[in-house]
Amino acid sequence: MRIIIIYILILLFAITYLPAQKQDSKFSIARIKYSGGGDWYNDPSSEVNLLEYIDKQTNIPVNSKYVYVDLASDNLFLYPVIYITGHGNLKFSSTEIIKLEAYLKNGGFLYVDDDYGLDEYIRAEMNRIFPNQDFVELPFSHGIYHSHFEFPNGLPKIHEHDKMPPKGYGLFHDGRLCVYYTYETNLGDGWADERIHQNPQKKREDALKMGTNIIVWALSN
Repeated sequence: MRIIIIYILILLFAITYLPAQKQDSKFSIARIKYSGGGDWYNDPSSEVNLLEYIDKQTNIPVNSKYVYVDLASDNLFLYPVIYITGHGNLKFSSTEIIKLEAYLKNGGFLYVDDDYGLDEYIRAEMNRIFPNQDFVELPFSHGIYHSHFEFPNGLPKIHEHDKMPPKGYGLFHDGRLCVYYTYETNLGDGWADERIHQNPQKKREDALKMGTNIIVWALSN
């Protein structure tokens, strides 16, 4: 009963506040802090550089600062787009699952970027929220690949992991893409300061362009 009451309160909070945040004057991306031992905090320059790029390439007003949020906090509902990355294990508590479900099913958007080693864990945790739905690979015709810049062949390959093609997967609620998951590309590495991963300029530009597409899609759908 207590869990049901918590869920109802969170749902009311999300319905009240989340849609309004999409109209906020300054846009920020919130990095998700998670438990389980994975390095949720790696490459903190990534979102800052992406937001600065978005500021130059679109008319979206941004607050280009690094922000992180705990899923157990109601601050989660202050951000229309949240971001998960890392190399290893992650684990959500039952309260975090309830809040993330309320967030995603009431207009929030989660972007997950596998930094190598995250795949099995993010799939297991998302299955707790969407037990009747598996990640599906998005076709290259999907709007997320055409929302601002054109990516007719889908995701760009930014960082090599296992010599596999990049994949973009989605989870949906009521027909709306609410979770986008990129695998075998690592866009976040391309957003980070150049000195960190030393990616060629072309790859960094492609990563920033695809990141812009993700944000434009998330804010307009």
